[in-house]
Amino acid sequence: MSLFKKIFGSGNDASNEGNQSEYNAHKNASLPVDERFTFNFKKNGGKFIYCENLVEVKEQFENILEENDWFESEVLCYQPKLYNLLDENKLNYNQPAKPKFIFASCENLIADEGSVLFSSNQIKQLKPNELPDNIVILATTSQILESKSDGLRMIKKKYDKDYPSNITTIKYFEKVQEEDFLTYGSCPKNLYLLLLEDL
Repeated sequence: MSLFKKIFGSGNDASNEGNQSEYNAHKNASLPVDERFTFNFKKNGGKFIYCENLVEVKEQFENILEENDWFESEVLCYQPKLYNLLDENKLNYNQPAKPKFIFASCENLIADEGSVLFSSNQIKQLKPNELPDNIVILATTSQILESKSDGLRMIKKKYDKDYPSNITTIKYFEKVQEEDFLTYGSCPKNLYLLLLEDL
């Protein structure tokens, strides 16, 4: 074996790796949209919990609180429709000074990158790096869309004229091993997704 092959490796190895990643990308693209979201979301480090009904949502939410010892702690939540679940678990969401996590819904779940699309309706004017490190999201299976552009189209359709501001996605749910320009400036979050079946 030549010295260059020992140092730089065989050219065939690189092309095989390229072919394998192209094959995996094509295989992933042929999956149904919900399976693709699940795959990409988990690949990004998100914690995915499927719930068939609201009873399971309550049980799984309590399991998350127990796992992290968040009972009777402060929570950031801007959506009155979610207060009931917080009240049941004695969580303080009235002007928290140091919230342990944010509890929110989302606009949509984006399958092609496994990300969560938010707007000012869920996170007000906070930037992702201003949010608590821990996030618990309650979403439904009907919110899973193919791409970010589909998500933006849905926002436009849903709100007609009174568009929300601060539309952003969170994609990284754990610290990236090797940072590159695509991950520059990202702030990883410990994210739990309670996905409720509604289809």
